[in-house]
Amino acid sequence: MAAPPQLQALLQAVNTLLRQRRYHAALAVLKGFRNGAVYGVKIRAPHALVMTLLFKSGSLWEKLRAILQATYTHSRNLACFVFIYKGLCALQSRVQGKTHQVHSFLAAFVGGFLVFGDNNSVNSQINMYLTSRVLFALCRLGVEKGYIPEPRWNVFPLHTAVFWGLVLWLFEYHRPMLQPSLQSSMTYLYEDSNIWHDISDFLIYNKSSSPSK
Repeated sequence: MAAPPQLQALLQAVNTLLRQRRYHAALAVLKGFRNGAVYGVKIRAPHALVMTLLFKSGSLWEKLRAILQATYTHSRNLACFVFIYKGLCALQSRVQGKTHQVHSFLAAFVGGFLVFGDNNSVNSQINMYLTSRVLFALCRLGVEKGYIPEPRWNVFPLHTAVFWGLVLWLFEYHRPMLQPSLQSSMTYLYEDSNIWHDISDFLIYNKSSSPSK
């Protein structure tokens, strides 16, 4: 069934507007907002679902509300950041007549401060994710530019060993310093595996609902 003529005319007008090059920068900001919202849902919803069902206590409604809240926060923050970043980049390019590398840093600096500066669990996870990847990228950039001597041997195994050693040391002796979600994961792996009462909570379940005495 064909769409009504009024709807077809509206869609044609919208598509014509979207193809106008003079509006491209503004429309890119809007699509960036859309993509940020969608990507935030795709990334956070599965993660929140798994982590909440595995490690959170409470009723089903409380768990569902926690999943929805985390997903909404991630999606909203990412959408707002992309909107601010692309908007400020476009504004700087328009004011100065061309694009400079510093535009990206300044736009993201402002967006990061405004959107991800609030110290909550979602922002903390996102910032930790970025921290590790930025440090890796800066090291590679330093080697590429000649600021850091290129290693003569594979440093990845040593890097891995040092950080695994540090994270388990922190977990065992300075646990509150670790992020709560990491604490929950490591408790499940390294502490819950020390406790069982019978075959049910040894192989089937992590914790028995009615442990034998």
